Amino acid sequence: MSATFHATRRRLLRLFLGSTLVAASFCAMAQDRILHGDIDGRDNETYRSVPFDVPPGVTRITVAFDYTGIEQHTTVDLGLLGPDGFRGQDGFRGWSGGSKHVFTVSATDATPSYLPGAIRPGRWTLLLGIPNIRNNAHASYTARVWFAHDAATAWGPDVLNPPLRKEAGWYRGDLHMHGAHSDGSCTNQSRAQRVPCPLFLTVEAAVNRGLDFIALSDHNTVSQFNDIRELQPYFDRLLLMPARELTTFSGHANLFGASQPVDFRVGSASVPDWNALLRNVSTLHGVISINHARRPDDETCMGCGWAPKDPVDMHLVQAIEAVNGPDAIRPALSGIPFWQNQISKGYRLTAIGGSDNHDAKSVVYLPGSSIPIGTPTTVVHARELSMPAILDGIRAGHVFIDVQGTRDRMLDLTARAGDQTAEMGDALSASAGSTVKITVTTSALAGDHIEIIADGKTIQPNADLAIHGAQQSASFDWSSDGKRHWVRANVLGTGGELLMVGNPIYING
Repeated sequence: MSATFHATRRRLLRLFLGSTLVAASFCAMAQDRILHGDIDGRDNETYRSVPFDVPPGVTRITVAFDYTGIEQHTTVDLGLLGPDGFRGQDGFRGWSGGSKHVFTVSATDATPSYLPGAIRPGRWTLLLGIPNIRNNAHASYTARVWFAHDAATAWGPDVLNPPLRKEAGWYRGDLHMHGAHSDGSCTNQSRAQRVPCPLFLTVEAAVNRGLDFIALSDHNTVSQFNDIRELQPYFDRLLLMPARELTTFSGHANLFGASQPVDFRVGSASVPDWNALLRNVSTLHGVISINHARRPDDETCMGCGWAPKDPVDMHLVQAIEAVNGPDAIRPALSGIPFWQNQISKGYRLTAIGGSDNHDAKSVVYLPGSSIPIGTPTTVVHARELSMPAILDGIRAGHVFIDVQGTRDRMLDLTARAGDQTAEMGDALSASAGSTVKITVTTSALAGDHIEIIADGKTIQPNADLAIHGAQQSASFDWSSDGKRHWVRANVLGTGGELLMVGNPIYING
C-alpha cells in the first residue's frame, strides 16, 4: 500500500474520532461489552483476535472502535467473525479495515463492508489487523459493543443513528414510496425499457425536492434497510427512515420505524385478521398508518381499499394516510372522510400524506403516471431531525399536509383556554360556558382562504379567514359547551382546491 493511502486512512480516522457522532453517542446508551487491549511494536504486521460472547436473543450487534497512537502512525484495521470463524456458513461477517469506526450487523441490514445475517449466540470475534506500529510505540484500543435484544433497540443505538439536526422545527417529508425492492420501476440508462428503479434515485429525487426525511416503504419486504445503511452517511441532510407497506388482500398499511420482518398474511392461520397483525406490530414500537383507505378493491388495485372482514380495533392504529398522491384532487378517493369519521368516533389518529411514488424519475404528474416524490409532503413538528423524533411528532399529531408539496407553505393551529395551550394533535379542557381562543397561522399562502372544520363540518367563525399576506394569523373564539369536540383547519386555493390539511385540536377529548 502507498504512503498516500495510509495518510488518507489516518485523516479519515481522525475525522471519525473527532466527530460529534462518536462523542455524543457513547453516553446515549450503556454498552453491553467493553473490550480493552494494548499493542506495541512487537505486534506490527500481525492479527489479533478479540473474543466476546453473544447471549441468546440478540438481534443486532453494533461495535464502536477506538485506539490511540494515531499521531505515531499506528494503524489498526477491523473485521468481525461469527461463532464458526472463517469456515462457518455465517462465520465471516466482514472486514472494513481502517475505513469504519462504527459498524452494525443484523438479520436485515449491515454497515457496508459487513454482511447481514442471523445473530447466533456464542463466541464472536473482533478481528484486528495491525499493518503498522513503530518498534518503540505503545497503543491501546477500546471496542464498545451494543446488543439489541428487543424492538425498542432494533434499529441500533444512537451511535448508528445520530440526529441530522438537533434543533426543534417543522420538518418536511414523504412517507410512502416504492423502488427496486418492490414494484417501483423507471427507464434504464439507455431508455430502452423499464427496470427496477435503484434506491439511490429515490433518495436523490427527495433531495431535489428539498425534503428533510423520507420513509422507504416497499411492499412487505425489509431488504431496502440494508441500502439505507449504505446511503445514509452520504445523505447527511436527508433522514432515511425504515418502513414497509404491509400489503394484504383486505387493505394496506405503512409500518414506520421497525426493522424486524412481520408476518403480513392476514387471513392465514398465523394471522387470522387485522387485529392479530396490529397486535403483533404494536410490540415493535413503530408507527402504523392505514393507506389509501378509499381506493377500489378490485382488479385495478387489488387489496388497496380498506376492507377488513371483521371490525378492527383502531386503538392499535396511530395514523391515517388522508392524502395519497393526487387523491386530494379526486374527492371520491380522498382518505380525509375516512380519517375524520375515525376521529369523530374518538380515536386520536394523525392525518399524514404520501406520494406512493413508483418511479423516482417522475417530476410532473400526468394521469396514469407516477406522482413525483414529495407530493404531498407531510410536515412534522419535531424536537430534532431523527427517526425517534419524527415518529413521536406523528404520534402526537403535530403534523400538517402540504398537498402540492411546496418548500415553504406552512399551516399551524393553536388554542388557548385559561392557562392551557395546545397545538395540532393536542387536547385541552374547556368547561361549559368558557371560551377557547383558536389561532390559525399561515405562510406563503397569500390570496388563499382558511377553512375551519369542527366535528367533520365546515363552520364560519367570526373572523376574516382570507389570507392577505405572506405570513398571517387569524384568531376566533370558540364557546365551549363542555362536551367533546375537535377543530382543525384547511387552506383552499382560489379555485376551491385543497392546498393544506391540518390535524385537529381536541377539546375535552
